[in-house]
Amino acid sequence: MNCGIGAGHLAQKYEVKSKGVRMPYCAGCRPRDKKCGFLKKRCDLLLNNGVEYCYECKDFHCERLRRLDKRYRTHFRMSMIENLEYIEKNGIQEFLRTEEEKWKCPQCGGMISCHNGICFRCELDKLREKKKLHRWENE
Repeated sequence: MNCGIGAGHLAQKYEVKSKGVRMPYCAGCRPRDKKCGFLKKRCDLLLNNGVEYCYECKDFHCERLRRLDKRYRTHFRMSMIENLEYIEKNGIQEFLRTEEEKWKCPQCGGMISCHNGICFRCELDKLREKKKLHRWENE
């Protein structure tokens, strides 16, 4: 997961609570020197620093990762598995560069959230009006 496009990270970056949007903040797992918040509790390799990224595991595409990937592909228009395969092939810096291009807001240059398709910089009114803050408009 690229935390830079997550709703919790963007909410923190743009301080949406101070602008009237009640939403949890998230600094991200890696910036806090934590392992994957999605899978580490159920994966001994991640929990015990046996791997840095899931693609380093012999069981890459394990059932837990496939379920998470399906949920994110279905609801959030991104794939954890595709992200990991891209990082394995091209490295984390290239991945982050392409993510910045992919999720860049065409109106203001901010980042669009994968969790709801909203730019937290220029579409704050749209965010304020949402009933389900972690869903795209057509869901």
